[in-house]
Amino acid sequence: MPYIDGKLASGERVLRREHQHWFVLVADARYGILAIAAAILLLILRAAARTSGDFDRVIGFVVLALVLGGLVYLAWQILRWVNEEFVVTTRRVLQMEGVLNKQLVDSSLEKINDAVLTQSIFGRIFGFGDLDILTASESGISRLRMLKDADGFKRAMLDAKHELELELSGARPLPSPPLRASAPGQAPAPTSAPSAEPRHSEMTPDELTRTLASLADLRDRGAISPEEYEAKKADLLRRL
Repeated sequence: MPYIDGKLASGERVLRREHQHWFVLVADARYGILAIAAAILLLILRAAARTSGDFDRVIGFVVLALVLGGLVYLAWQILRWVNEEFVVTTRRVLQMEGVLNKQLVDSSLEKINDAVLTQSIFGRIFGFGDLDILTASESGISRLRMLKDADGFKRAMLDAKHELELELSGARPLPSPPLRASAPGQAPAPTSAPSAEPRHSEMTPDELTRTLASLADLRDRGAISPEEYEAKKADLLRRL
């Protein structure tokens, strides 16, 4: 199971995974690539010079060291690139990095104010860009550098934020927990009949303020009508 999947909260689902563009891998592994290229060049020069004796053995050791060192460095950079992952879930945006020592940074969707996408002409051609995530707090993910399909990642993040706002405002009901399966040979557990008047839990003033702000934002964007906003506002005020 991927490392990030083991760190998800109950009911949290992964919506999108993305890595940096492979240009980043090539740039980080340039020393390993240059070492292997230098070893190949030395082999060509030795064959052309037709050297022999001790000098030939020294060249052979240098070539071997360059090839082994280059391959080890290249493999390490590949592992680093594979383990650096950017994920959008139903609750957060996460950034994971590290091969042996893992570092996981996340930003709650509720605290994300905006996202700025920057793409150069090469980024538009090869499909990558820089994504700046603006949050209400100083900590959290700030810049995703050379992200593959940054535009699609941004859309997935904003869609997930919108869905979460609908759930928190009550415009869309939260998903119900799965029914517990009964043991073999036992009758299924009886379900209680719904009450005629559902009871609502009381809300604190801070929770009410945040919920009303989310509702006002949905109304301003046209997600809900002014009548729905007023009805939901009256219902929330009754919970105090």
